[in-house]
Amino acid sequence: MDIDLLFKIAGIGILVAVLNQVLTKAGREDQAMMTTITGLVIVLAIVIQEISGLFNTVRTIFKL
Repeated sequence: MDIDLLFKIAGIGILVAVLNQVLTKAGREDQAMMTTITGLVIVLAIVIQEISGLFNTVRTIFKL
């Protein structure tokens, strides 16, 4: 696992948290929620790609 992956996820989390706070304070709760959901989807896509790579590595190692 690469340390860059953790920095990407942390960066996305910080960005989403800041945007969420700004939008909430501006009275745009709907857009704040959509920003949070979008950030979650992006992070899940990154994690799914990494899990896929892990499964491919396991298949290669055990010649499945």
